[in-house]
Amino acid sequence: MRREVYTASEAARALGISLYTLRRWDRQGRIRTTRDRSNRRQVSAGEIQRLRGSQGSAGLSARNRLVGVISDVRVEGLIAQVEIQVTEPARVVAIVTRESIEDLGLKPGGAATAVVKATSVMIER
Repeated sequence: MRREVYTASEAARALGISLYTLRRWDRQGRIRTTRDRSNRRQVSAGEIQRLRGSQGSAGLSARNRLVGVISDVRVEGLIAQVEIQVTEPARVVAIVTRESIEDLGLKPGGAATAVVKATSVMIER
């Protein structure tokens, strides 16, 4: 189940930016935030989606998408493992080819989406 509101640090991770950048964007009016009872920034799921924009996934039939930030990339020979820290409480690890890592430019700290279909996990950027 998708959450409706995220903390500032969760939103920054989902957007692939630093928390400092998110705060700056808030001061500049580039991102719409609300405040919780403790006056901490909160960002709606809709606002995160607005800022991420369309990433070319409209042509995929897969419905299970886990958006997050790449936390590790391991390459051994022709095979590579990509670890994504997703915004929702979960962790996804995908085994992909070295060519895919290079073609997509996947690096720790970069934003990525894990698309889950059957027993396969595809990476989209």
